[in-house]
Amino acid sequence: MAHRNAPLSFEGRRRLVDRCSDRPVAHVAAEMGISRACASKWFNRWRRYGDVGLLDRSSTPRRQPTPTPPEAVEQIETWRRECKWSASRITFELNDDGVQISRRTVTRIIGRLGLNRRRFIDPDGDTNRRPRPIVAKRPGHMVHVDVKKVGRIPDGDGWRVHGRDSEQARATARSKTKTGKRGYVYLHSAVDGHTRLACTEPLPDEKAATATGFMHRARAWFTAHGITHIEQVVTDNGPCYRADAFTRSLIGARHKRTKVERYNRILAEEFLYARTWTSEQQRADALCMWNAHHNYHRSHGAAGGQPPAAMLDQRVTNVVASYR
Repeated sequence: MAHRNAPLSFEGRRRLVDRCSDRPVAHVAAEMGISRACASKWFNRWRRYGDVGLLDRSSTPRRQPTPTPPEAVEQIETWRRECKWSASRITFELNDDGVQISRRTVTRIIGRLGLNRRRFIDPDGDTNRRPRPIVAKRPGHMVHVDVKKVGRIPDGDGWRVHGRDSEQARATARSKTKTGKRGYVYLHSAVDGHTRLACTEPLPDEKAATATGFMHRARAWFTAHGITHIEQVVTDNGPCYRADAFTRSLIGARHKRTKVERYNRILAEEFLYARTWTSEQQRADALCMWNAHHNYHRSHGAAGGQPPAAMLDQRVTNVVASYR
C-alpha cells in the first residue's frame, strides 16, 4: 500500500505509462509533479512486467544476513505466552543460553506475533496474577493518609463562576504572576481502612512539619472516636512521608507505602467540585460539615450501605452522636 503522501496511485501509474508511450519521460514527469527517476522507474517496470509491475512491492530486504533463528522466535513466543515475561526478561534468558539478541529485536518479534499487550495474551484475564486485596480487619488496623492539592479560590469567585476568559480570571492570573504564589490549598486526609471514618484539614503546604502536625491531630481525632491504637499507616511515596519527623509521629505504627486515591476521588466529586465556592474561607468552613456528613450520614459500600460510624461498636456510636 502506498503511503498517504504518495503522488501516484495504481491508476496514476497507468496514466503515466500511457503518456510516456509517445512523449518524453522527462516532460511527463514535470507535468505530473514527480521526478524523472520516479517516472522512469515505473515506466521501465511496466515495459518489463506489464501491469503487474505497477503494483506496490514489499520493502523487506531481499537478503537478511543475520536473521533471528526460528528456534529463538519459537522460544520467545513460548515464554511470552506461558510465562508472560517482558522483553527484557526474555532477552536476558536468551543471552544466558548463548543466543546473542538485543531487547529491541525481541520487542519487534513480540509485536509481530501480536503479543505486545497483556490483553492480547489473555483477553479474559483468567491467567493474570490476582492482586492481593488490602483488607483492614479492625478499627485502627490500617489508616490511609494522603494529600490532595486543589487550587485556591480567589475572593469574589474564580473562573468557574465568571469563565476562563473573564476579566476576573485574567486579574487572578496576573496576581499570581506578580506575587509568584502558586495559589494552592493542600487537603490532608486520614481514613480508617475498616470503618472508613475520615478527617480532612485544609493546610497551606505539604511539608514534613505540616504532615507531622496533621498526623498528631488525626491520631487525637481517631482517639476521640474510640480508635485508640493505630497499627499501620498507609501513605504514598511523597517526600513529606519519608521524613524522620513523620516516622516518629507514628509512635510505633508500621509505615506502609502505597497509593491511596479512592477517598480523594469521593472528596473531589462530592465536595470540591460539587458546587461553586465564592471564597477559600467558605470552602474551608464547609469542609467541617463535609467531615460530619461523610462519617455520620453518607452511606458507604464497605459498611453495608450504612455510614462509616455505624461500623463502630454501640459504645463509641453513643460518644460520636454528639457530633451529629
